[in-house]
Amino acid sequence: MKTYYIISNILIMVGLLYLLYRFQKQYMPFTRRVFIALGMGVGYGACLQLFYGYPSETLTESISWFNIVGNGYVALLKMIVVPLVMVSVISAILKLKGAGTLGKISGWILALLMITVSIAAAIGIISALGFGLTAESITSGVREAARGEQLLSTVTRVENLSIPNMLVSLIPSNPFLDMTGARSTSIIGVVIFSAFIGVAVLGLHRKQPEVAGTFERTVEVAHAIVMRIVTMVLRLTPFGILALMTKVVAGSNFSDILQLIQFVIASYAALIAVFVVHLLMVTMVGASPVQFIRKTLPVLTFAFTSRSSAGTMPLTIQTMTQRLGVSEGVANFAASFGTTIGQNGCAGIYPAMLAVMIAPTVGVDPTSLSFIGTLIITIAIGSFGVAGVGGGATFAALIVLSALGLPVELAGLLISIEPLIDMGRTAVNVSGAITTGFVGGRAMGEVNMETFNSNDSLELDMDAVS
Repeated sequence: MKTYYIISNILIMVGLLYLLYRFQKQYMPFTRRVFIALGMGVGYGACLQLFYGYPSETLTESISWFNIVGNGYVALLKMIVVPLVMVSVISAILKLKGAGTLGKISGWILALLMITVSIAAAIGIISALGFGLTAESITSGVREAARGEQLLSTVTRVENLSIPNMLVSLIPSNPFLDMTGARSTSIIGVVIFSAFIGVAVLGLHRKQPEVAGTFERTVEVAHAIVMRIVTMVLRLTPFGILALMTKVVAGSNFSDILQLIQFVIASYAALIAVFVVHLLMVTMVGASPVQFIRKTLPVLTFAFTSRSSAGTMPLTIQTMTQRLGVSEGVANFAASFGTTIGQNGCAGIYPAMLAVMIAPTVGVDPTSLSFIGTLIITIAIGSFGVAGVGGGATFAALIVLSALGLPVELAGLLISIEPLIDMGRTAVNVSGAITTGFVGGRAMGEVNMETFNSNDSLELDMDAVS
């Protein structure tokens, strides 16, 4: 009987996927298909949850089959990240007037990421204090205790890190290893190596213009091929969102979520507040926040469902260049740095809220200005450490909690709602990277406002691939 149910679940998913395919063949707009897929995923996932309950072996095995589409799509996105970043960065640098412009772009992007992650930390503190969150009120079960022990065993790795070591870890000592994505800092490593190649070719123009010209033509061909692959993969976005959202809703333990609903509400209140800050920044540089929302909603939706900033990178870059009019150089640097440094959701809001919740357990007043000031500075500096150790929000929290001398094992109390919170955090991470690229690009004159204001660019060119 269980096999019958599993087959039935799979057939329903196949039917929904076919329906999305029919919409695509009828040239339904890409954005509309994305939101239809989101709604279908929520609806189907809720039906599975109501019918089978949680936990359920039938549901678990069904989700493993759904993962072929969902996780498979994320894997395809990760497949094209390195070649996309490499050829795009090299191509963008070859179009620059000199290496000085490259330094200017990097400076603007890093400065804005530090500013936004500090603001996100402050908002996280305000939200935790406003909702009266405290770790003392959360019940610890078997899973929470096991998670706490795991965090304790990991924190020694974090405590041995220093800011100089974090910065050194960004340098690609073996760029070919970074092209495999073997390190947590691989994306930054690829960006740095690609930048060196681009700057070297700019210098080569003066001494061997023919060689430089041949290389430029090679890069143009590689760029065209990679961008076509990107378009082919991004056309699958609605199918990936359907499978990923079905998995999230069907596999969630709603009883655990209800027990920690106050933290969930406080977290999303903070996440929404940070997103509003992003819109204010866009408004300050003379752009319409409504247009910005309309053009970034598809990529933020995918980031929300996939919980992968790195996996979202191709769509992030495509959105900035095709929809918002940001130049390729700025878009690639903002997306690459924003994936690993200064993450507003994972490295800003989350560790700030945890620190405020945990501080009272060791007699520290979380409302004192000295504690708040130290916390924000630690989060801003430690956001570089997320790239240094990998692991996203968990490691960002470990860096901050260990630096402040707070018990890291208490972070394990929130394990049951991690997936739900992580969805919002990832969307805000991506929003922060896009906002940084757009605002920085505007400051440097690297944004085509005709593209931004044009409704013709509301749709990515997804149907250009036969």
